[in-house]
Amino acid sequence: MPPEALPWLVVALFGVALLVAALVLLDRSGARIRAARRLAGAREVKVGSLLDEAEPPHRSVRVVGRVRCADPLVTERDERLVAWHRDVEVRTRDGWRSIEHRRETRSFELWDHDGSLAVDPAHAAEPLIAIPHVWNGSPDELDETYQPAIARLAAQAGPVTAARAETRMLSVVDRLLVLARVEREGGRTRLLPPPGGYVISGMELDDAMRLLGGPRRRWIPAALVGAVAGTVLAGIGLAGTLIAALG
Repeated sequence: MPPEALPWLVVALFGVALLVAALVLLDRSGARIRAARRLAGAREVKVGSLLDEAEPPHRSVRVVGRVRCADPLVTERDERLVAWHRDVEVRTRDGWRSIEHRRETRSFELWDHDGSLAVDPAHAAEPLIAIPHVWNGSPDELDETYQPAIARLAAQAGPVTAARAETRMLSVVDRLLVLARVEREGGRTRLLPPPGGYVISGMELDDAMRLLGGPRRRWIPAALVGAVAGTVLAGIGLAGTLIAALG
């Protein structure tokens, strides 16, 4: 390699290192960039306006409406839900291990005063965009239904030292945002899950974006700037190296 190419190679390597660091920072921020981009980037429409449109939208849209469900899930606290997601994990010397991944849903109608459309939340992308109910504690505090699984893990991977649980719910009283494809067949309009599933939020868009930003969302601007700068520097450095080598 000619000496003239070495400075450009250094620039390229620095750009790659900066890009990798930015991606690691973005991952550790806890941000769910893809879900946020999909939800925020779609056009928002009301249920009634979809029913009135001559042609269905060619791209997925963010449909807003209320929940109507004839057979909701009913919790011990008398909460009436259309989706209930619960994950329970325990910590061993090998890290966190799942002992429950439970999903319960009910089909419902997304409606406004001008009409309604059916949604099956069993086809929702995860996570549901709802404020999670988080619990952390000792494995002994989990009820007896979890103890056999904890005992098996302890026998396989050593002592179980901690436990945590996360529950997300969508209620019949929520106003939902649903990212969906719209299809019309035989005069009937339907909401279908886009690739990856419906993105369903029980929160207003601004609040949903804050939640999807993760617990360290202040890191995101720096990570994005670093990713762009790293990409540009790597490209410039590689181009300069190639030109110097050929010249």
